[in-house]
This record gives sequence, structure tokens and C-alpha cells, in this order.
Amino acid sequence: MSNLETDPRPAVLDHGEPCTAVEVLTPRLVPLGGVRAISVHRTLPQRRRSLVGSWCFLDHFGPDDVETTGGMRMPRHPHTGLATVSWLFEGHVEHLDSGGNAAPVVPGELNLMIAGRGITHQELSAPRTSTLHGVQLWYALPEETRFGENAFVHHVPEPVTLPGVTARVFIGALLGSVSPVDTRTPDLLGAELVLAPGASVRLPVRADFEHAVLAENGPVTVNSSAVDHRSLAYVPVGSDTLEITAGDEEVRVILLGGVPLGERIVMWWNFVGRDHDEIVEYRRRYQAELGFEPADPLDAGKPALFGEFPPDQLPPLPAPPLPNSRMVPRT
Repeated sequence: MSNLETDPRPAVLDHGEPCTAVEVLTPRLVPLGGVRAISVHRTLPQRRRSLVGSWCFLDHFGPDDVETTGGMRMPRHPHTGLATVSWLFEGHVEHLDSGGNAAPVVPGELNLMIAGRGITHQELSAPRTSTLHGVQLWYALPEETRFGENAFVHHVPEPVTLPGVTARVFIGALLGSVSPVDTRTPDLLGAELVLAPGASVRLPVRADFEHAVLAENGPVTVNSSAVDHRSLAYVPVGSDTLEITAGDEEVRVILLGGVPLGERIVMWWNFVGRDHDEIVEYRRRYQAELGFEPADPLDAGKPALFGEFPPDQLPPLPAPPLPNSRMVPRT
């Protein structure tokens, strides 16, 4: 049974007609290492689309029985040029990073890690977790902030309740709710919406944003287009209204948006750069700083990128081999 009030009317009156040029992106299943690997459904990036605004990565996982899958076990690994957003629906994950931050990740609370020029972190299911369910999101930092210091932000958004819908805005602004989180990336939106069975919500949104709606736990309709469970509906720049409609069951969606980044990026493994040579350097320096490979004379005198880590943790992950061909920037 739903705990939301159903109302046949849209929860918010639109200020324009919903754009019907909706592109539906289907996920691919990706195992995240180990014999009992947790598998994720990845809708960004993919060949058809690399970015939505600055959002460049969307993994959707669960609900998973931790006793069967082994849960989340991501030992220390690096990031550059991006920020990670951890958002759970069920479960408990422990975050630890080389910026000196240790924090729980729990449902309904935002954990934002800004890598800047470099950071390492690990994410492990807490011992008491029996079910794990959530999303992991990344956005690319723009040129003016991507070489800044790393940072960590925790925020608990207050729910906004309207007839038939409850929203939690963890980044940006929507339905009168404004997140105080400094993303170092202007003009970004991230929110969770839960719709009662049969409910419909019309959201006034910024027309200079492109948007994406993840059908998290069941199918929905976005601007009259059917979106299957786990698929992502993309709405281009120019639409000032989104209309999201639930079916016969309560549904949850993740709404992302932003002004197009306007920069070409290369994303490989856990690094975001601007060209092939930057990625090669990030990998080389990570491998040397963590002792996987000897230091290269090219990097003599450069400050460390990836920081120190507390002792007695799981062994870090080595970087995979580079591709045989040069990586090409994408938009």
C-alpha cells in the first residue's frame, strides 16, 4: 500500500507543454569484481550519450541480498576531475577517503565527495546491512574547478510533499526546495521523487537544462513516453516542463539535470580528464604513489595527487591496463 495521497490532478501546474522529444536509454549489466560480485545497471555513460548536463555516470544497484552478493566491497581506488554522489534507498555503506573523511552512507542522506585534482576512497557495506539498494552518480567538474582541493559534504534534504508526490532535492533547486550544497559545478540538479499509484506530477524546470529521469523501482511515463524499470529518459534543452506519471504501483524516480557542460572529456576507469595524455599521467602517478609501479622521472618534483590513507585497510585496487588506442574526448 502507498503512504502517499493519490490525486488525479498534476501535483504542480506546468508553465508550458512537456517536450515530447524523449530519448529512452536502456541499461547494461556490469559486475563490480569478485566471485560474488555485486552487479549494477549502468545507464551513463553509453555509446548513445556520455553526459546529461555535467552528470557523466549513473549506476543503479539492488535491492540485493548482501548475504548472497557479498554487498559493496570497493577497496581504495582513485578519482580525478569529478565528484561522486552516493544515494541509498536501503542499507548502510561506510565511506573512507584520503581527504581525512570517514562517514556512513544511509538512506535519504547525501554524501558528496569532490575529487578535484585527486583523491582515493573506499566504500564497504556495513556489517549490519542485509539489503543494499541505491545509486552511485558522478558529475564532471568544469575546467575552472577540476584542479581544486578535494572535499566531502554530507547533507540531509528535507522532504517536500505535494498531492501524490514526495521529493528530496539533494543538489540544486526544485519545487521550492534549495540544496545548500556547493557542488563547484554551476547549474546542476539531483532529486529523488516518490509517486503514489496513478499519480502524475508536472514539474516546472529550467529550459536551459537537459534532464534525465531514472525509472528506479518500476516503469513510469515521462512526457508521454514509456520508460521501463531501470531505464533512463533523456529530455533535451528547451523543455520548461517535465510530466512524470506512475502506473498502478508506487514508483520512485531519480531526476538529474543541468546546463550542458560544453567541454569535451575523456572518462576512463575512475578518472575524468580532457585528453588521452592526462589520463595516462593520472594512471602513471596513481600506480607509482600506491607502489604498484616505479615512479617515472617525468613526475619528479610533482606534488602527490592521491593522498595518505589510514592504516589497516583493505589492499588498494591497481589500475587496469590502458587501452591500445588513444582515447578520444567525447561530449
